[in-house]
Amino acid sequence: MKKLEIIKNRITSPEELPRIIEQLRLKSNKIVFTNGCFDLLHLGHIDYLSKAADCGDILIVGVNNDSSLRLLGKGNHRPIQDQTSRSTIIAALHFVDYVVLFGEATPYELIKLVQPDVLVKGADYKLEDIAGHDIVLARGGEVKRIDLLEGHSTSLIEKKIKES
Repeated sequence: MKKLEIIKNRITSPEELPRIIEQLRLKSNKIVFTNGCFDLLHLGHIDYLSKAADCGDILIVGVNNDSSLRLLGKGNHRPIQDQTSRSTIIAALHFVDYVVLFGEATPYELIKLVQPDVLVKGADYKLEDIAGHDIVLARGGEVKRIDLLEGHSTSLIEKKIKES
């Protein structure tokens, strides 16, 4: 199988997830879920996602599709990269096992589907503001907040580009 095919095979749909999750659970894998826009991949994303992957055996990353990203109020100029580009780039990271696009403002329904053992978000979120925290905690899972790498964000990159 060619390298790009391997990467594309890591991108799945919400409809395919129950079958994948069932197989993962049979092997007693600790499933970690996180999500984001990942519009311009940068060192902050790599740091965050690698730390999320360290929280378990399998990392599933929910990526906002183009329409849901617009719901977040990131501005008319976002996304900078389309959902195919963003999901493929995230799937190319060796520590990411699966990527799934979602179309809602939050991944709540996706988290209901995945039922992760660990839900990860940035430390800039309060526990009660993390979509799906209630689902994960109710089944005895963990919600972890990871410190973000200071000075690395898509907004800062965008600002730097505009100023140059």
